[in-house]
Amino acid sequence: MFIQTEQTPNPATLKFLPGCDVLGRGTADFPTREEAARSPLAARLFEIDGIAGVFLGADFITITKTDARDWFLLKPSILGVIMEHFTAGRPVLLEEAGDGHAAGNAEDAEIVEQIKELLDTRVRPSVAQDGGDITFHGFEEGVVYLSMKGACAGCPSSTATLKAGIENMLRHYIPEVVEVRAVR
Repeated sequence: MFIQTEQTPNPATLKFLPGCDVLGRGTADFPTREEAARSPLAARLFEIDGIAGVFLGADFITITKTDARDWFLLKPSILGVIMEHFTAGRPVLLEEAGDGHAAGNAEDAEIVEQIKELLDTRVRPSVAQDGGDITFHGFEEGVVYLSMKGACAGCPSSTATLKAGIENMLRHYIPEVVEVRAVR
C-alpha cells in the first residue's frame, strides 16, 4: 500500500491519500479523542501523541496536529496506523455516518435545496481537494449557516473562503441569500 500526502492551506493539517475508499461517500469529523469512539481508525490515530483532530473523507484522511509536534515526527506513526488499518481490513466507522445536512425550514425548502445543490456541486469538491468539507446548518432570514471541517476548520483563509467566495456565489445565484455565517 502506497499512501500519498498532500499539504493543505492549513499548516497544522496534512491530507493522507491511502489510494482506496476511506468512507466512499460522505464525511466524518472527529475534533476530539472522545468523539472518535465510533471510528476504529480515528480512535487509533488519536493514540498518537500530538494528534488534535481527524477528518475522514470519501478517499482521504485529514489529520490536524498540535503545535507541540512537527510533521516529520508524526508522519511515520500516522502512515503506519493507516497502512495497518486498511491492510487488516478493519471498518472505518462502526455506524453509518450522516451527510451533515440539517433539514431546512419548511417555508424555505426550495431555497435550502438550491443552497445544498450549489454547495455539493461547486464548493464541496474544491474544499475536499484541500482536505476538508463544508456542512450546511441552516437558512434563516437570508442568512446561511455553514461550518468548515477538516483542514478547512482551522485554516487562516477559511473566513475569506466563506465570505468572499461562498457568500458571493450564493448571493449571485440565490437572491434571497444576504449573508453567510460560520458556526462551530
